[in-house]
Amino acid sequence: MKILLTGVTGYIGKRLLPVLVDQGYRVICCVRDKKRFSYPAGISERIEILEIDFLSLPPFEILPTDFDAAYYLIHSMSASTDKFFDLESKAASNFVRYMDYVRVKQVIYLGGIVNAQHLSKHLSSRKNVETILAEGNFRLTVLRAGIVVGSGSASFEIIRDIVEKLPLIISPSWVNTKSQPIAIRDVISYLVRVLYNDKCYNKSFDIGGPEVLTYKEMLAQYAHLRKLKRTIISLPFFSPKLSSYWLFFITSVSYKLARNLVDSMKMEIVCKEQELEKILKVNPITYSDAIKYAFAKIAQNTVISSWKDSLASSILGYKLSEIIEVPQFGCYKNIKKIKITDSEKVLHNIWSIGGAKGYYYANWLWKIRGFFDQIVGGVGLNRGRTLPQEIHTGDALDFWRVLYANKKEKRILLFAEMKLPGEAWLEFKIDNNNVLHQIATFRPKGVWGRLYWICTSPAHFFIFNGMIRNIALT
Repeated sequence: MKILLTGVTGYIGKRLLPVLVDQGYRVICCVRDKKRFSYPAGISERIEILEIDFLSLPPFEILPTDFDAAYYLIHSMSASTDKFFDLESKAASNFVRYMDYVRVKQVIYLGGIVNAQHLSKHLSSRKNVETILAEGNFRLTVLRAGIVVGSGSASFEIIRDIVEKLPLIISPSWVNTKSQPIAIRDVISYLVRVLYNDKCYNKSFDIGGPEVLTYKEMLAQYAHLRKLKRTIISLPFFSPKLSSYWLFFITSVSYKLARNLVDSMKMEIVCKEQELEKILKVNPITYSDAIKYAFAKIAQNTVISSWKDSLASSILGYKLSEIIEVPQFGCYKNIKKIKITDSEKVLHNIWSIGGAKGYYYANWLWKIRGFFDQIVGGVGLNRGRTLPQEIHTGDALDFWRVLYANKKEKRILLFAEMKLPGEAWLEFKIDNNNVLHQIATFRPKGVWGRLYWICTSPAHFFIFNGMIRNIALT
């Protein structure tokens, strides 16, 4: 059987894809940009890649129709603080038109738990998408989840950042809001088991873990498991704007995502019923166990996906295919070359750049640059990297986005997502003569862009010299 999977480059979609393939399904993977879609080795014969943007559908006649069921996992929460409602509505409406044309049997949608009459923009949008999907001529199964806990999930990484960084946690009052966290492994289990299950047709289900916890209790449990002594004090005078800035500076989320998260964190997200547990015979694991499993994945370097690697976590709106060719004209360049003796070890160094490893020279300057980037609303260095020694096209790497990464070609290309008066690329490649090339390219926007390059050139001279020299060391 063949299935259509949207949102396959997102956190949930990346986890779901290999499980569906392992279950014997053929999967049509919907992506907005083929160049940023990486998938596990060994499944290429079981998948098809469809480049499609549901905000602007092409004629149905040229789209595949040979599938029986579809997953709708498209979300735009981190793309904008005010436009995601309209974006999600349009995408959902176009998706329904496509599914009706195909006459698909079942659509599975993962939304959010709704408990209040006055919903946040985020939860209101998720509910609206559910309403739009319900108008389609297919059997709809809706799963509503709250906080998803797993290695690389936004919720886990935010809690991790707060507890690991702050001995004294002075937090907004929403830390006392109740929620019902669920492990990512249980979310995937539910998503797979409802497929072609007639007991789940045209029904909506709340899914959550076995515990109802406040955010404060989640922070405390995390600290206990990590053997960290933490004092948590909540203050009532934190406005939503201050709360958003608090999350933005402490954690790896962008300000736009922080605003949307804060709006939702003020709402209780607790399951009304958990009927699906009985139907599917699923026994969700506890929050503590979810954290333990997350750290097991991190320790084994087997984190499959991270919310940060979704392009929606970017501060810029672009397709990688639009910027993967480094411009040659109207640019400033800093080009360094050095002869190397062991290309494999140098490649290992290149593939380990960023995150905890840093940039091989003057890391304190890189941290200052990241701090100033956050001050002006950029992503800073807080995103880190998903895995310490693996890089894939489309990954987030500190304030860079990986445009291209190919070890066989011995080349990696990064694009800057920091706030800049222009656009910047950083490329590493090793040629056939065992020469390492390090090329920084900056395309300025107007006079301010040119002044920026002139003012930072002295620092670039020392930083880039030291960086290539240390990368070349084996």
